[in-house]
Amino acid sequence: MGKLKVNIRDFASGDVVAAKAQVLSSSGQYLSPIESVKKVGTGDPFFYSDGVFELDVASGPARITIERGTEYSPKVIYIDIPASGLKSIDVEIERWNDLPEQGWHPGNTHIHYDEKEKNPDKRLYLDPRVEDLRMTAISILKRWDLEYATNKYPLGFLNEYSSEHHYVQNGEESRHNKAPWDIGYGHIMLLDIKNVVEPLSRGLLVDAFDADYPPLSYACDDAHRQGATVIWCHNGQGMEAPVAAILGKVDAFNLFDPNWIDVEYKIYYEMLNAGIKMPASTGSDWYICSANRVYSHSQKKFDYRSWLDSFRSGKTFITNGPALFFTVDDVGPGATIRTDPGRMLSAHLSWKSHYRVQSIEVVKNGVVIYSDKFPEGKTEGDVRLDVESTDDGWMAARLFSDVRDSYLQPQFAHTSPIYIETGNISPEFIESSKKFHQAIEKSLDWVGNKGRFYSDKQRKEIQDLYLEGASIYLQQSKLER
Repeated sequence: MGKLKVNIRDFASGDVVAAKAQVLSSSGQYLSPIESVKKVGTGDPFFYSDGVFELDVASGPARITIERGTEYSPKVIYIDIPASGLKSIDVEIERWNDLPEQGWHPGNTHIHYDEKEKNPDKRLYLDPRVEDLRMTAISILKRWDLEYATNKYPLGFLNEYSSEHHYVQNGEESRHNKAPWDIGYGHIMLLDIKNVVEPLSRGLLVDAFDADYPPLSYACDDAHRQGATVIWCHNGQGMEAPVAAILGKVDAFNLFDPNWIDVEYKIYYEMLNAGIKMPASTGSDWYICSANRVYSHSQKKFDYRSWLDSFRSGKTFITNGPALFFTVDDVGPGATIRTDPGRMLSAHLSWKSHYRVQSIEVVKNGVVIYSDKFPEGKTEGDVRLDVESTDDGWMAARLFSDVRDSYLQPQFAHTSPIYIETGNISPEFIESSKKFHQAIEKSLDWVGNKGRFYSDKQRKEIQDLYLEGASIYLQQSKLER
């Protein structure tokens, strides 16, 4: 039995850097240091390292795999382990892309550790560094009598786990389910809260007798009074999502959290079609169990407040690896273009990826207006096209691939929208408004006949709130083109 020591270094600087590592012995056995923090979720097993690790390995050939975030190329090396003594090596990992140098900084807006986590402090310190995240948002939350590991941390900035390049904060996930695994009102993430927004959960997420009250919109209002940022989770699931969105209570919209399996952006597109301006965001939800991240474009040197301002203004794209850039008439995501109907707009998209991308698309008001597919895959590309400005609406770019990373997640990227104003109402605006009005009507039936409340006053508050949202959609649906 030999001993292996590995120093993980950045190729450009030579500095020791944190990363996740996998060591397979000559027999194919996965090895990890005692008490090391393990990667959570699907895919290949890895352990987290601060950049230096040692472990005992059987003599013979061994394979070492090192990964760091999404902007470093995974590194695989093969070595021979001696029968005894120490084998010490340096493993250099190299960036295939450096987005922070271009002012694009990655964040994860939705993380929590469950009650089974034995060493949350160590994990919380390593998570942002191993995944190379500039902003990491964990959260407190409540479900039945489970004591989530992240509930122990104070709200706000967590200095002990942060650094110049890694901003770590603790926020809150507020939520409601109408059955144990059937989302009711929905789930929201609250960043930058100063005080806990009560209740953390309501309804069956607390116990069998808890009321389906208050609505999540009240939590949004409380958070905003604190200067916080509200993000709707889980691809818009929840009957209250269209209500809160149309009433201006939501600042961003999480797609693909915790992961992307199927196309799950339908509700988001419908909201954009209904005239709601809302940037895309994402997170990994349960631990960091995917490579999901949202890039916000601000200044070259990372600053959280600048990052957050850009995030809220929609200067973002979401991804689990590929970098995707999109402009229309030389302005990027979050911008609004005011133009005459019939004028041709100049769109430009480009991408770069470590893993092969198999399709690239431009979407206008939820409809694909440009698509290019390459089954063998490409790692970069550049496209320019002209688009006619027919109606009000939005445009965005997206890409996909069946190629999977070590989390076994297929590759994706999606930009936040660029908004177009022409003065012409789009058919999608009317149709999506009708759909949301009908959806809220169904929600009102549940509130009136199945929801559990301690008083008629509570039930009426929910009904009045939902009717307020429904009335806006109804009014929009009756507008003439």
